[in-house]
Amino acid sequence: MRASLIAMLAALGASSLCGVAAAQNVETPKRGGTLTFAVEGEPSTYDCHAGNSFAVLYYVAPHYSTLLRYDPATYPRIVGDAAQSWTISENGLAFTFTLRPNVRFHDGSQFTAADVKATYERLRRPPPGVVSVRQADFTDIASIEDVDPLTIVFRLSKANSAMLAPFASPWNCLYSARKLAEDPKYPATNVMGTGPFVFVEHGKGSHWSGKRFDGYFRDGEPYLDGFRAVQMSSQATINALAGGQVDGSFRLLSDPERERVRASRGDRMNFQHNELMVQLTLSFNAGRKPFDDARVRRALSLAIDRHEGLAPLSRITNLKRIGGLIRPSYELATPPSELAQLPGFGADIKAARAEAKRLLAEAGVPNLRFTLLNRTVQTPYQPLGIFLIDQWRQIGVTAEMTLAETGPYLASLSGGTYDAAIDFNNPPVDEPTVVLTKYLPGAGNNYAHNADPLLQDLFERQKRTLDPVERRRLIAWFESRVITEAYVAPLYWTDQTVALSSEVHGWILTPSYFVGHDLGSVWLQR
Repeated sequence: MRASLIAMLAALGASSLCGVAAAQNVETPKRGGTLTFAVEGEPSTYDCHAGNSFAVLYYVAPHYSTLLRYDPATYPRIVGDAAQSWTISENGLAFTFTLRPNVRFHDGSQFTAADVKATYERLRRPPPGVVSVRQADFTDIASIEDVDPLTIVFRLSKANSAMLAPFASPWNCLYSARKLAEDPKYPATNVMGTGPFVFVEHGKGSHWSGKRFDGYFRDGEPYLDGFRAVQMSSQATINALAGGQVDGSFRLLSDPERERVRASRGDRMNFQHNELMVQLTLSFNAGRKPFDDARVRRALSLAIDRHEGLAPLSRITNLKRIGGLIRPSYELATPPSELAQLPGFGADIKAARAEAKRLLAEAGVPNLRFTLLNRTVQTPYQPLGIFLIDQWRQIGVTAEMTLAETGPYLASLSGGTYDAAIDFNNPPVDEPTVVLTKYLPGAGNNYAHNADPLLQDLFERQKRTLDPVERRRLIAWFESRVITEAYVAPLYWTDQTVALSSEVHGWILTPSYFVGHDLGSVWLQR
């Protein structure tokens, strides 16, 4: 068993050294110009470690580096970022990273292993007042040693074949040890990294801008003089794309929105399309009555006719497929035939709604009334919210939808000050150890606030087993537990269509919503 794990980890480590030839642009990148793109939403924080929404990462990613990164051209291959290479010990318990010698922070200070150590200590053991949303990713790290300025060693308490994924996550931005020592909360309100662009300004409710960092460690990058992210509503974004006021938007366009932009811009606008690793879900606040009762939660999930709703929703939004907790086309996803056996996914909606009414009556809330928390993001959140309210009305339940901007929305979710909410999961990679972290008791982005030790046990077991059949069984059991207890009701998985001006080059769409947004390789042909 240990030999198999060693081989698996060795293969992952070897990818950092041998490499695969990345796709190259036919044209030579051109230097200069400012990229202007639309972003829907105000950042709730500047801190990558606390962020969980595009409305954080799309603003801050250009300013930071990570230890490793996913290469968009060969996704999901992992390559070095601030680290130029790495090795994994034979027993899989030590990850040694050699850092690039030419990495500097935007204030001119030298980046060293001490900065990596301080960053990851903050991620795995956040000090008081600091939020580390993905803290559960680092529970296997026993110690971190900065051997010398260019060498950092992570020692694990247990071998973990998925351990490279957190090191490559775009959310795990590298911070200055000196700045963190002065104020551990520094990144929440300040921006200073080693990425391709230096922070210029944030006009709240208006724009965010950055300029080229001439000391960036990748030769020739960034090509742009700078970037300007303009905050816009969904409708304003489509108008700006159609009118050519912005170079593009990395958010998702529905089919009607895409066709409207295409009709206006023709071949002056390019569209990239792919499956997206984002799922819209329904979270119930298990810490608030009556949603502490599994019967109530399960009833509300049973009432939703996911199959009937998909056709109209897919025409007006980017919601395109039904699935469980793992992206449907991924090899470890639960097959549709097995998923159909779980509450809310069967074909007989009449029987499901009869059972829903029975459960509500048994729980003592046959005429339940509650508030559904949703985002001000028009597509796909609001049409989905309207659909859910109509579904619940058919079992005698009344829900009132309340809309909140991204910041207050996330604050309400994390603080547990809501009844039910349209939630999301948007991991950077399909690896179940990363995807399922959201549903663990105590996870920073587990907004259902459930406390279920069985989920923790199943999660650990699937992470450790080297038997693929056993791992699939454990993942399916984990998923069944979440859906049956209805802490979260999975709804729909999304596709993505991104619109960029034909003048924009060097940006590659991947299934991950968050990969490739440092903008270092982007260039303009004006």
